[in-house]
Amino acid sequence: MLPSPAKVNDWTNTVVDACLKGLQTLNRPFKYVVTGVLTQKNGAGLNTAATTFWDANKDGYCKVFWENETMNCIITVYGMAINIGAATDLD
Repeated sequence: MLPSPAKVNDWTNTVVDACLKGLQTLNRPFKYVVTGVLTQKNGAGLNTAATTFWDANKDGYCKVFWENETMNCIITVYGMAINIGAATDLD
């Protein structure tokens, strides 16, 4: 039996919120965007794409893929530096 769509929505929101809260505790000079995709494993393909226009020396992203027997999960975190004069300010 598969979970209801409402549970999947709650799980996605919970994971994304937890990521943002964890990032806030780092006290780094970044604005963050966190996206989450949860899909049922049913043999269909899953493609995601994103493009950015930013400073590659200061900004970045991290993508994590997780799966189990019934679902796939992709969490992507984008970090954009704010009020940074030089890349060495990030050390």
